Amino acid sequence: MFKVLLWALAIYLLYRFIFGFVIPVSKTASQIKQKMSEMQQQQAFQQQEYARQQEQPQQKQPSAPSVKKDDYLDFEEVK
Repeated sequence: MFKVLLWALAIYLLYRFIFGFVIPVSKTASQIKQKMSEMQQQQAFQQQEYARQQEQPQQKQPSAPSVKKDDYLDFEEVK
């Protein structure tokens, strides 16, 4: 009878340990991994968007108008 009680107690403690600690910890760890991968994907997307935005203004800039010699006016200081 004493052995049966000890086995029942051991099974109960093992059950409580597995369902009270091991399974919640493993679920939490998988959720954290999932959130981290989502954050990394979002960060990579934002970096790509930032790089794309930095390239666009450089491509759209018109070349500086060249100064022709005919357009230059001499400046004379008036005293």
